[in-house]
Amino acid sequence: MIVGIGADLCDIRRIERSIERFGQRFLDRCFTGGEQAACGGRADTAARFARRYAAKEAAAKALGTGIGEFAGLKEIEVISRPNGKPDLILSGQAAATLAGLCPAGAAGFAHLSISDEAPYALAYVVLEARPAAADRN
Repeated sequence: MIVGIGADLCDIRRIERSIERFGQRFLDRCFTGGEQAACGGRADTAARFARRYAAKEAAAKALGTGIGEFAGLKEIEVISRPNGKPDLILSGQAAATLAGLCPAGAAGFAHLSISDEAPYALAYVVLEARPAAADRN
């Protein structure tokens, strides 16, 4: 059962300006260490961070909370699976909020799609409740 849907469009140039202006302080406020390691030091660094930022915003919208007390930016982490598929890991209040959206005996799963075409990055998130014993795939 679908329990939430969210989408976000992020201007890559905005993220690039934030990195230039605030540097590590901006990165530490918005991204986990793992996300910073995955994105930093590449030719398309700003686009990589923008895709992840859009994913965080889309996830917060799918949770119905927006970024804030019930879904912090660093509680929504974007990872890349070995096959390259992007995935979300929710922790803290974000994970608790997803659990609260699920009926008894169900577990929450997040589906993420991200893309970019300069100057924009796009993310789409679908939150699903499945029986707790269901396989993640």
